[in-house]
Amino acid sequence: MTTTLIDDIGLLVTNDPTVGPLTAELTDAAVVIDDGTIVWVGPASLAPAADERVDASGRCVIPGFVDSHSHLMFAGDRADEFEARMTGQTYTAGGIRRTVAAMRAASDGELLVHARRLVAEMRAQGTTTVEIKSGYGLDVLDESRSLRLARELTPETTYLGAHVVPTEFADDVAGYVDLVTGEMLAACAPNARWVDVFCDTGAFDVDQARVILQAGQAAGLGARMHAGQLGFSGGAQLAVELGAASVDHCTFLTDADVDALAAGSTVATLLPGVEFSTRQPYPDARRLIDAGVTVALACDCNPGSSFTSSMPFCIAVAVRDMGFSPAEALWSATAGGAAALWREDIGVVRPGARADLVLLDAPSYVHLAYRPGVPLVSRVV
Repeated sequence: MTTTLIDDIGLLVTNDPTVGPLTAELTDAAVVIDDGTIVWVGPASLAPAADERVDASGRCVIPGFVDSHSHLMFAGDRADEFEARMTGQTYTAGGIRRTVAAMRAASDGELLVHARRLVAEMRAQGTTTVEIKSGYGLDVLDESRSLRLARELTPETTYLGAHVVPTEFADDVAGYVDLVTGEMLAACAPNARWVDVFCDTGAFDVDQARVILQAGQAAGLGARMHAGQLGFSGGAQLAVELGAASVDHCTFLTDADVDALAAGSTVATLLPGVEFSTRQPYPDARRLIDAGVTVALACDCNPGSSFTSSMPFCIAVAVRDMGFSPAEALWSATAGGAAALWREDIGVVRPGARADLVLLDAPSYVHLAYRPGVPLVSRVV
């Protein structure tokens, strides 16, 4: 095996709690990689020899971003909806059905080419792990093929048959829940790691969400949720009750929701691109962080409410408009995302972890927010 030494790292973010709090930073550091795994981290002056050397030239090195919420398996475009929102219209979940129609009409090849292009965009901006949901098929055939194709791109695949109720079941919501928890689940579970449900206004209520998530858990899938994007839904407390890995959006939370999240292990995943694109109020991140809730940041890349693939953009918005410090935002976009996926091998720079590293053309990760919109990723390992 070939070993690689990355040295002359001006600032290394490890996120390793054995090194220090939060981002756990080292200066004048080095990392040694062997066959895709980190085997040594420490001062550059003490680094062992390796077969190859990468000179970081004083750059800041961070863990690869972990984007724990995306909807990349889709077809079509909804730029007209974005334009309408920018001129005063309100966002609703109804536009999802437009993407459903486009996705059902697309071939496997078209879907995969489009998704690969988005994954490449993400990688170029420092994302080394991405979760991909289904949810734009809403029938057995298209949900199952979405996950089969997504599985070619990531092991973090999520069954979201319960995104919204499709048009053909508009008068039979109970029948659709039966389909989602029955035949559709059976077809999708082999290619999914997670089950998800949109518990919100215009989607599914708490009782329906409970049935859907418990069916997925019984099939061996981990649970995650969309909740509190459009209004107070009670979904956050349900997520904690069921031991879900993550509850995502969290724009509208009661004090009881925050208390439940603080007492449980469920991660609150915030999605800055959504509020940027819909002009809704941003989630109160400070409220969650100060309460002791584990918080993640993700892009929610989708054609309707957040068509961005850029974690640096989300970090900049989180710092500028959501009350995060730069260190908190970076941690949430790396280690926080890993926690939301129940992963301990990513989002951290320590021996035994995956060698997912990003070299920034900057002396500090603060520049991710300080220089918004500037392509600062020099290299992705």
